[in-house]
Amino acid sequence: MPMAFQFKQFSIEQDKCAMKVGTDGVLLGAWATLENNPYSILDVGSGTGLIALMLAQRSYAEQIDALEIDEDAYEQCVENFENSSWSDRLFCYHASFQEFVEEMYEEEKYDLIVSNPPFYTAHYKSENEQRDLARFEDALPFDHLLHGSSLLLSENGVFCVIIPYSEEKNFISIATHFELFPSKITRVKGTPTSEIKRSLIAFSKNQTKTYTDELVIETARHQYTEEYKILTQDFYLKM
Repeated sequence: MPMAFQFKQFSIEQDKCAMKVGTDGVLLGAWATLENNPYSILDVGSGTGLIALMLAQRSYAEQIDALEIDEDAYEQCVENFENSSWSDRLFCYHASFQEFVEEMYEEEKYDLIVSNPPFYTAHYKSENEQRDLARFEDALPFDHLLHGSSLLLSENGVFCVIIPYSEEKNFISIATHFELFPSKITRVKGTPTSEIKRSLIAFSKNQTKTYTDELVIETARHQYTEEYKILTQDFYLKM
């Protein structure tokens, strides 16, 4: 059985999950803004529960809900929540985002919604259906994610996402259609000379000036930049 992934204040069992703990999830969990002091948080496509657990550690939010469609991942997420110090604030739903939105949008609003959405296109399909479901946009198309988030977001709420940089323009354009506007964009590179790989984007319902910056993860193999260390040091054991 694979070893649990150990963070400073919690651990993640991931043997049942197609999507293992990875840099994208850690980046989003550490980067997502808490400036509006969220009371309620929703993690869409929670997988192992990593991002929700990071936000439980970082925030005073009373209600942290997670949503996971894959049964094995859902069970693992519940287990990881129950084994954490914040189990009383964490809850995982086993449902698709579309079902959840339909059920909840009239009664439930969230101050922070986060998602590390599945984003590979069809020609990446592998032989592993579970992994494909976790990775593929056909499990949760961007327009569904953005439309649902716009319905579930509180008036001053923030929606934070990590996507491939190549999708940034397209994603922002769809978001604008649902009256969600980018307030902050951090573009992520593996090394100073590599291409930009990911975009971390925070959206809100209020149109403001977009603050943009860049984050480099390493200067050389396992030589992490100061910015990356500062961002992740509360979580990684060796930071």
